[in-house]
Amino acid sequence: MAQSTHPASDPSSGAAEFSLPAAAAPALTPAFSPLYQQIKGLILQSLEAGEWKPGEAIPSEMELAARFKVSQGTVRKAIDELAAENLLLRRQGKGTFVATHSEQHVRYRFLKLVPDQGDIESEGPAQRHIIDCKRSRASAEVARALGLRTGDGVLQVRRVLSFAINGVFVPRILEDLWLPGIQFKGLTAEHLTSDRGPMYAMFETQFGIRMVRAEEKIRAVAADAEQATLLQVSAQTPLLSVERIAYTYNDTPMELRRGLYNTATHHYRNELS
Repeated sequence: MAQSTHPASDPSSGAAEFSLPAAAAPALTPAFSPLYQQIKGLILQSLEAGEWKPGEAIPSEMELAARFKVSQGTVRKAIDELAAENLLLRRQGKGTFVATHSEQHVRYRFLKLVPDQGDIESEGPAQRHIIDCKRSRASAEVARALGLRTGDGVLQVRRVLSFAINGVFVPRILEDLWLPGIQFKGLTAEHLTSDRGPMYAMFETQFGIRMVRAEEKIRAVAADAEQATLLQVSAQTPLLSVERIAYTYNDTPMELRRGLYNTATHHYRNELS
């Protein structure tokens, strides 16, 4: 008889149960993942496949419980974890939605440079200037970061972000970005210049790619002559160098970003828990 591939429901333990014929039982006890973790994985598969788009509602807990043949409580626990990871968003009385970078409370989730006085919301959106946007071949270093092969096509972007300080926009961030060429086919400097929303929100709506987490490395550097000119500071001015790899679902690297931050009137803020 063929063995079912559906996760078995066990509301009391929250873990999946499977049975094997005695002759086929392994010598070592296998490590079972809790049932809600399996359901979380299935929901992630649907998110990755684009079954539910950013900003769209997912089926109710009852519908998902029927779909996966588990208890509603098991589904709720899986959704709780996905909401805690900013992949889903609960709205009281409306349901659960796929999180999007267009949401006001998460649109600055990956931007950690905040003004010394006030906050990033009161400062308003940054003014963006695209310096360069070109197709190139991935170096060994870029390929390694993005999970590509050396020489694969990438889109390379350089831009400056300026923030309003006493009513005047002043350059504060110089960024270099590398994106996989295939996934971002059609992205041009005109796209980047004309779109006024968060870049990651544009990636969602126009390319179906959602950045769900990032890893960063931070160090102090001194501005070289070209960097100093673009940021309107003196050469050798201390800057904060932030290198980020952003990932979409299933831990797939989708962006390498290197930013130089002028912290004369701003600071890098992170929350640890």
